[in-house]
Amino acid sequence: MKFSRKKLIRRLGKRKIALFLIDSACLVAVYLVNVLVASLSSQSPDFKPYVYLWNGLIAWAFVMICRMFLSVYNNVWRYANVKAYLKMIAADFCGGCLMLGLTAMLSNQPFNVNFVYIGVWQSITVITFFALATLGMRLVYQQLHQYRHTDQTADQNKIRVAIVGAGQVGASLADELRYNKLAHYAPVCFVDVDKEKVGSHVCGLPVYDEDKAIFDRLRELEVQEIFIALPKLTAEAAREKRDFYMRSGCKIKLYDLSYSGYVSDDADEGSAPSARGADAKRVIREIQIEDLLARDTKVILNKESRAYYRDQVVLVTGGGGSIGSELCRQVARCRPKSLIVVDIYENNAYDIQQELIRNYGPSLDLHVEIASVRDAQRMECLFAEYRPDIVFHAAAHKHVPLMEHDACEAIKNNVMGTYNTANMAEKYGVNKFILISTDKAVNPTNVMGASKRLCEMVIQCRTDSSTSFSAVRFGNVLGSNGSVIPLFRKQMEKGGPLTVTHRDVVRYFMTIPEASQLVMQAGAMAESGELFVLDMGKPVRILSLAENMIRLAGMEPYKDIQIVEIGLRPGEKLYEELLIKTENLTKTDNELIFVEKDAPLTREQMEDNLRMLRDVVENTKDEVTSPLIRATMKQIVPTFKDPDEVNKKARYTEEMKNSDTIDSSKVIVGVH
Repeated sequence: MKFSRKKLIRRLGKRKIALFLIDSACLVAVYLVNVLVASLSSQSPDFKPYVYLWNGLIAWAFVMICRMFLSVYNNVWRYANVKAYLKMIAADFCGGCLMLGLTAMLSNQPFNVNFVYIGVWQSITVITFFALATLGMRLVYQQLHQYRHTDQTADQNKIRVAIVGAGQVGASLADELRYNKLAHYAPVCFVDVDKEKVGSHVCGLPVYDEDKAIFDRLRELEVQEIFIALPKLTAEAAREKRDFYMRSGCKIKLYDLSYSGYVSDDADEGSAPSARGADAKRVIREIQIEDLLARDTKVILNKESRAYYRDQVVLVTGGGGSIGSELCRQVARCRPKSLIVVDIYENNAYDIQQELIRNYGPSLDLHVEIASVRDAQRMECLFAEYRPDIVFHAAAHKHVPLMEHDACEAIKNNVMGTYNTANMAEKYGVNKFILISTDKAVNPTNVMGASKRLCEMVIQCRTDSSTSFSAVRFGNVLGSNGSVIPLFRKQMEKGGPLTVTHRDVVRYFMTIPEASQLVMQAGAMAESGELFVLDMGKPVRILSLAENMIRLAGMEPYKDIQIVEIGLRPGEKLYEELLIKTENLTKTDNELIFVEKDAPLTREQMEDNLRMLRDVVENTKDEVTSPLIRATMKQIVPTFKDPDEVNKKARYTEEMKNSDTIDSSKVIVGVH
């Protein structure tokens, strides 16, 4: 292939060519000086300058070849690190060894006095001085560039930060902040537990010990924010580290890996960044509430399970909600044949529609339908039109206090909506139907939980169906619509106070991606009648979440923002359970997922129960709320209990014993 000179220069890069020529000129200059010194000091009549020049040409060829081979000229030297300099030293050393080896082979008397005379030691000297000269030029250039682009006076207007971790990651962060004019931060010190580093300086900054006096020292230095740059901490150790520094009164941020770029649909979620088709880079980010969980975020959905959804027609009810929309995102990545999003709330449906169109365009066969699962005729139209292979049923009313007051709506939407959707799934030959349930369905103390338990019973009774029916049960989802985290954020924006229903309330938490992956993994594993449950670790006190959210904002609980206890809401219990306590609990192939095999009712028994519910809803249609509905649900769901009955024994339960303990003496008792 022919290249013009311009194309060749463009291909190689002007910067690389210029640096190559500068280094070549430097080598020639050093060798000429060496020849001049040798000629002036030589007393031998056999002195031959051309021997030196020949050795110089050999040295130039080998050194430059080695530098090219080790990609020395690919480095941008204004940002070069130790690795770049070591590569250049290695290239020069290898080039020198090759040159000496060749010279030795060409000599009749290698390594004797005559051989030394023709330039071996002079060649070694030249290569050494050449390496030192080129290293020195690059170091000087790098320092001059950093000095020119550092505005020392601007540091006075920047946010003063301390970096926790004086290792390689922390040092690179400090250099980036110090020499980047656009950075809004000025590092003032490091904090480390390594006694060998404490008292020394890293990147020109002092390293202090992480002891009891560190908070006073940070105040003396007027530190405003703390960056944690410790990449190899376990989830538990990272949580302890964050808890420690949140007491400093400074805002805490993390300097950790963030993945960007397209993630391959074929890649396993737990694979390395390169395998996932994504670029990994370290970024400074705010601590999210997910970081405060006392466990690692779980990767549940594997490559084989993702493949299950490829070329399938998938329908998601409640597809615009927190869980439903994340399910749609996960399914879209699996390259389904079609994705049908069904939701009664058009704004949410529109949002997920536009997001999927932006991300996938015409490659995703997407259909969005506005419909209610309560409308059996409308659901039949949709199933007849699209003939789904897989159905995720996420549509439901979920707010406990609202459903306590409007129990009839919980029955019509949650129970009858599930019944309608399950009937259509059977009628139109759906392969798998996965119900999204909740931990509140276990020994429920409220109408919402009892209605979700009834939903489980509706699908469990269909053991004779050609459609595989299963349910997935999990706890509270961090950041979902109407959950406690968004509520706390809104209250903090107004300056507080943050409200908790009871200082001892504990809940299981998981992230939205965990929840959606659990549902999809269960869908791929489901056979019929299972209740899938995720191992969610220890339950978390809501009061702890409130305190930590205040600390995340760089404020002190009970001083800058108060926390007020307003009393338990109707139907609320102090703790939630994930499993019905039976001996039928088994692990699946995925060690994070358990299966609860519950003894189902027959179809006839379930139909009788539903008929009873329809009758009570019809008989109370003229009442805003009716105790008769709650009484009927207690009759159908034997585990449905009053919250007072459960809360009296709460302190003796495993859920309460395993939760984190806190000092709640400062909580203000308010009025609900």
